[in-house]
Amino acid sequence: MLKKILGYGMVLSFFALVAVGCGGSQDGYIEVRGSDTMVNLGQHWAEEYMEKNPQTTISVTGGGSGTGIAAIQDDNVDIAQSSRDITDSEMENAASNNVEINEFVVGQDGLAVVVHPDNPVKELTVKELKDIFTGKVTDWEELGWEDGGEISVYSRQSNSGTYVYFWENILDQEDWANDTKYMSGSSAIYEGISSDKAGIGYFGVGYVDSGVNAVNVGLSSEGPFVTPLESSNIDDGSYPIARPMYFYVNGTPEGELLEYLKWVLSSEGEKVLGDTGFYALTQEYIDVNNQTFNELGIE
Repeated sequence: MLKKILGYGMVLSFFALVAVGCGGSQDGYIEVRGSDTMVNLGQHWAEEYMEKNPQTTISVTGGGSGTGIAAIQDDNVDIAQSSRDITDSEMENAASNNVEINEFVVGQDGLAVVVHPDNPVKELTVKELKDIFTGKVTDWEELGWEDGGEISVYSRQSNSGTYVYFWENILDQEDWANDTKYMSGSSAIYEGISSDKAGIGYFGVGYVDSGVNAVNVGLSSEGPFVTPLESSNIDDGSYPIARPMYFYVNGTPEGELLEYLKWVLSSEGEKVLGDTGFYALTQEYIDVNNQTFNELGIE
């Protein structure tokens, strides 16, 4: 959930007790680091922008949302990409380094729960997901697949924003199943489940392909069971595992960094969202970003 800091805005902005710096690439080089879920998206954004703006070089790497946020706390990158919102303790760490962090919402993502294509289970409730990933349910027979055998659970590692989101919102911060396979990235989960008939895992919808099936998810056994693969289900909140995605920057963005940020939030950047399997911002998030720009004195 977005934090409310600057009055009406769901803007995240923390001011240190010293003069605030400005975030901007003065030499035409922009470094982006963070979310593995967003790394393909970020690379596509960068490629499109650099094609139109050859004077700018943009480097995009993954490593997890926590990695990107750690880097922006120390002012080691221009943009941290994150699939989760920044924590209070991370804000405090940034402030201790005289870093002012500002938040921009750049897209929406449905978190897909995926199984092998041969798995006949097509829908699961949020409670069933919790029971699977905490190890309370361990055999597919308990979920209607009589000869499915022991469930094989896949997860991201703890530095992942996707891991944190799933742990907080599906597991209710309970312990993971003892035999959970912790994978380094979404691609690794995809590869694991596509070759494991008993596998189940989760990642952003942008990674869903023919090697896995995304199950429909319902809040209760009465349904409705909703797919994450339709943007309307994300926009209207009917799909229960959806989240915003963020850019975090240090200070007031300016120069090439500001131009890139504005482009990402433009119709051209929005097209890249759709092309890579993510979803455009709702008006609520557009208003949030506009308020952020207003607070920072940016037109």
